[in-house]
Amino acid sequence: MISLISPSKAQLKIADSIRARRLSMELTQEGLAERSGVPLATLRKFEQKGAISIGSFLKLLMVTGGIEEIIEVLKPSKPNFTSIDEVLKDTDTISRKRGRKK
Repeated sequence: MISLISPSKAQLKIADSIRARRLSMELTQEGLAERSGVPLATLRKFEQKGAISIGSFLKLLMVTGGIEEIIEVLKPSKPNFTSIDEVLKDTDTISRKRGRKK
């Protein structure tokens, strides 16, 4: 699936979402930084520019909520079947654990 949003815009939208969660919890940047263990400078940079490491992002989600939703969204989707033959064919295939070599 092709996305119509650029990575930089996605980062800013994610940062806005975390900022909104923080404000709804009535937390200051300092309070969220302290609770999450993410340095205040990192949190400020994230809210302004959207740049953050995955580890720090997950720490923020643990405090503001949403980590379970992120994990759920990233699970592979189940295939949509149109016939019983497709279902039977799918049970015979083995799920790949790694990508193909080029």
